[in-house]
Amino acid sequence: MRSKLLGLLAAAALTTMPIGTTQAQEILLGNLYAGGGPFATLAKTTLIGAQIAVDEINTTGGVNGKKLRIVSFDTAGKPEQAVVGLRKLVDDDQVMAIIGPFSSGECRVVFPAGERAGVVTMSMASSAPKLAEPFTYALRNTSDEGYMFQHVMKALKERGYPMATGAVAYATDDVISKTMGEILLPNIMKASGVEMKGSVTFQTQAFDLAVQVSQLKATPTDLVGIGSSSPEAAVRLIQEMRRQGHMGRLIAGSTIADSELPSRIAEDGTGTMIPTTFFGGANESTKKFDEEFVKRAKAAGIQRSAASQFDAAAYDIVLFYAHAMKERNVTGDPSKLAAERTEIRDFLRSMPPYPALEGLISFGKNGDALKPVYIIEIQDGKWNLIATYPAAS
Repeated sequence: MRSKLLGLLAAAALTTMPIGTTQAQEILLGNLYAGGGPFATLAKTTLIGAQIAVDEINTTGGVNGKKLRIVSFDTAGKPEQAVVGLRKLVDDDQVMAIIGPFSSGECRVVFPAGERAGVVTMSMASSAPKLAEPFTYALRNTSDEGYMFQHVMKALKERGYPMATGAVAYATDDVISKTMGEILLPNIMKASGVEMKGSVTFQTQAFDLAVQVSQLKATPTDLVGIGSSSPEAAVRLIQEMRRQGHMGRLIAGSTIADSELPSRIAEDGTGTMIPTTFFGGANESTKKFDEEFVKRAKAAGIQRSAASQFDAAAYDIVLFYAHAMKERNVTGDPSKLAAERTEIRDFLRSMPPYPALEGLISFGKNGDALKPVYIIEIQDGKWNLIATYPAAS
């Protein structure tokens, strides 16, 4: 399976002609993907989503008469590698704009480096608060986790679900998990009228959460919020909760929005509720994308029953770049590279709501996407859509 995936990524990154010749005929997009590290489970398929968009655009004539092509660099989920990748893509490959990186940790170092280089970088997953705000070339096709989680609490209240009491479990060894567990989850739950009964902490790679769950079970609550940057910890927590007889509802941010989570936790996960910015059954366009994504993932040796929000976000990033290049008549001429990179930034910063795959999307002053929020819940072994909220203005 790994060899097939590497082959897919290598094919996307292959350059068969000298850069000058290639750029005369193509417009290159860089891709910083996390093929390893703690985010690999969710990040490794985002290239598939981006490539679907590239193929669709090229089939209908490309951008201003030029074909798009993705050049990829594997960051392994490491911030220092992400900066190396940015420099290679910008200086050596001379890409027009960059898809990624994935995580907030990577964005913390890539966004300032991209600002200095004068190239747009757009993450499909990073959601730690205010990471893009200080920069003009940094954008995120994601929404702030606090904003997303507020809609989870709103949906709970609208549906009349038990939510009188709550607790939080979170990882302390990565920035987004800690921010979620110490600030966002407890404060938003309190603001929604939930009486907080305590919190427990763990390490991301911790296999046994029996001690933490026994502490939660000592004071059972209606809700247990989990701060985790990946779905693995959520799987371990909910399974241990059910093993010990804690029947509270697991709630979280979009960081655990894995399309395969329902099948991984089966009946133990019933009632788990999270926000997401993509739901494959929303309309005919999302269904078509979902089907194509699953087909391509299978061809690469990756078993997926559906696309995740991160895959859809990568698809839409390509659409945004193509839209900006068409509107600003980007040519791909190497002599105009710096100026055209800036044209893309300027257009996206003021882009009216655009009908993307995930819905009508524009960007706020802080660089984050203003996009619809879908609240999904695990029932009958699958994600079910229970509420939809329009994009903020």
